[in-house]
Amino acid sequence: MVTGKPALRINRLRGRELMKLWGGRFTKATNQLVDEFNASISFDKRFYKQDITGSIAHVTMLAKQGILTEEERDCIKAGLEGILSDIKEGKLQIDETAEDIHSFVEATLIERIGDTGKKLHTGRSRNDQVALDMKLYTRDEISELHGLIVELLKTILKIMEENTETYMPGFTHLQKAQPLTLAHHFGAYFEMFLRDKTRLEDIYKRMNYCPLGSGALAGTTYPLDREYTAELLGFDGPTFNSMDSVADRDYLIELLSAMATIMMHLSRFSEEIIIWNSNEYRFVEIDDAYSTGSSIMPQKKNPDIAELVRGKTGRVYGALMSLLTTMKGIPLAYNKDMQEDKEMTFDAIDTTKGCIQLFTGMIATMRFRKDVMAKSAMNGFTNATDAADYLVNHGVPFRDAHGIIGQIVLYCIDKNISIEEMSLEELKAISPVFEEDIYDAISLKTCVEKRTTIGGPGPEAMKQVIARCHKLLEEE
Repeated sequence: MVTGKPALRINRLRGRELMKLWGGRFTKATNQLVDEFNASISFDKRFYKQDITGSIAHVTMLAKQGILTEEERDCIKAGLEGILSDIKEGKLQIDETAEDIHSFVEATLIERIGDTGKKLHTGRSRNDQVALDMKLYTRDEISELHGLIVELLKTILKIMEENTETYMPGFTHLQKAQPLTLAHHFGAYFEMFLRDKTRLEDIYKRMNYCPLGSGALAGTTYPLDREYTAELLGFDGPTFNSMDSVADRDYLIELLSAMATIMMHLSRFSEEIIIWNSNEYRFVEIDDAYSTGSSIMPQKKNPDIAELVRGKTGRVYGALMSLLTTMKGIPLAYNKDMQEDKEMTFDAIDTTKGCIQLFTGMIATMRFRKDVMAKSAMNGFTNATDAADYLVNHGVPFRDAHGIIGQIVLYCIDKNISIEEMSLEELKAISPVFEEDIYDAISLKTCVEKRTTIGGPGPEAMKQVIARCHKLLEEE
């Protein structure tokens, strides 16, 4: 005969023990440090909307399949909707002594509607429940990130349209190389962020399959309609292997990788703006709203937003490496290690979103010093290649032309002048091939406009590219 002593011991456990979803097998409270170490409520509480949304879809499906009655379904749904509303309105505070958000929602539901609430978890496990919540949350965040990238692209495109004749030096090795336009330079980043946008779209498409109904690892004996649940939650369908459904987080690794790439692009762009904002370059002036000063030096106006974006890039890289390391040695199926996917992903998402928003605002309000850019291009021998091409077009072999222009550059450095400031007599003294038309051939305008192939900085090529950019953004 079974005595009542085990039940008595269980009932004497602390209130937080009764909120656990797995307490039936245990006869004593877990160590407080274990509770704190094991609990995820402090960070997975941000799942509350997704957790309740998933539960509503789950009980709707259970009723459709006759596993719950319609009355039970309606009672549970009303209870869940009330919890959701109360949390949103601040009437219900999430109890951080609960183990996780799933335990809190279910315990609150039972407290409000009684024993009917105990049927909520029929046909599912916390393993597929948390997998669902993470997917729903990540899907929402991908949509937000996508929208922010689109706004950044629109801002870049506006700057491109306004600066198709803003001449500046192009660089390799941080050395002035050839003349181009600000539109062309910003267009390079448009292409990078456009690829970032499509990466997010690819991830969304690949991850958009519903894990609910996979159970702990081996599905369930209940006659669930997983296709119906997936449809209710806006998925393309159910996942096709219950072990994979609960045991992998590759979509998070993909997202972290995509965000690391976004941050890398933002960091490169920030580095250039920091350089351009320096006293030595003075290509741009960052708006006061996106700058800070010094506590001791009153003349300072620092590009702190660009520097912080550059600095926070490492934070997102760290999240990617951390999750890869967490996942690399885990056997199938679910393991508690996977709880570590959340905090790092949440932080990386928050960081990336914040950086995109601030960076977009910074470049939208930035003032470009067009005169300084043009002068820098002229003084940096960026037209040297075009001067060599001039000689080639007049019958001089390229290798000889390269040497002649090298001599001209040395001459200009010695005289502290640009090539176009040399007189025709000085040019002819080095090569008699030069004629008066050399000055038009090496003007910034000509150097840029001659580059007409698609992808180049010439105005006709840029016009085609800008039209394409508009078309791509109009499709959003």
